[in-house]
Amino acid sequence: MPLHRIDHITLNSSDLAKTCAFYAEALGFEVERKEALGYRGAWLFLGGHPYVHVMARAPEQPPETCGLVDHFALEATGLAETRARLVRAGVTFRENPLPEMELHQIIVRDPDGVKVELNFRGAGRSGR
Repeated sequence: MPLHRIDHITLNSSDLAKTCAFYAEALGFEVERKEALGYRGAWLFLGGHPYVHVMARAPEQPPETCGLVDHFALEATGLAETRARLVRAGVTFRENPLPEMELHQIIVRDPDGVKVELNFRGAGRSGR
């Protein structure tokens, strides 16, 4: 059974509302808050699929017990629209054009510092 896609990623958040707002406003996720099974959290959807599971980190939970996430990557389209959306949301981002791979990346960080890499395939040398 070969792996063929990421099902979802779980993030531990120090501020659930701020994290959900970031993913909704800056990146366009649909947010569905969940409070069940003894935890507070949310599922973040794109196109009806729950890609990101955000769990509220308990105040007494030490950060070193939460696990670390370096980054996760999402395929994206609409480079210019994405730039404009991030600017409107006041989100700092950096760009990493890789023309030799016909790829253009935008890298952002969520409120807890998790790196999110947006990959625009076929961008080539133009950056579009």
